[in-house]
Amino acid sequence: MPKMKSHRGACKRFKATASGRIKRERMNGSHNLEHKNRKRTRRLHQSALLECTKKERQIKRMILA
Repeated sequence: MPKMKSHRGACKRFKATASGRIKRERMNGSHNLEHKNRKRTRRLHQSALLECTKKERQIKRMILA
């Protein structure tokens, strides 16, 4: 049986932290920033952790394969 390959799209979008949680970037923070207020753009540039444990397990399987 061949080796499991990691999902390249998931590897580009998610990172695993040292404690094993999954870190993601927020959407809508890359372009058209001139009409979004400053508070919103600051918040959009912060990374966030995944909340749902079921999705967390699925993504871990994709990026750590």
